[in-house]
Amino acid sequence: MSTQTVSTTTQPPAKETKVTVEEKLYLAKYKLDERPHLLIIDQDICQKCAAINGSPQPCMILCPADVFKWEEGKRNIVSYDNCVECGACRIICPYSNIEWKYPRWGRGLSHRYG
Repeated sequence: MSTQTVSTTTQPPAKETKVTVEEKLYLAKYKLDERPHLLIIDQDICQKCAAINGSPQPCMILCPADVFKWEEGKRNIVSYDNCVECGACRIICPYSNIEWKYPRWGRGLSHRYG
């Protein structure tokens, strides 16, 4: 009979690396649709929202991709090509002033692993 030795030492767990949201968004692939899928219905309502809620407005606070920018206290600029299509902006807008649709023909955001 032969005797085998079994090692009882275990390796320490792998160290987790911290990845920022920006780094994760960089992994996403985006096919641009020429027609915007995000629209501000009425800029006057955005001004009213800024007067009541202050700046930044709720849509700007919640958006993970910084799609909405307030330009010199006058209007809300939408960079729809940055959108991650979560739809949170239309839900958080207290005035339902954001028109949101999926991009046409399968364009828009494509996740690399999923």
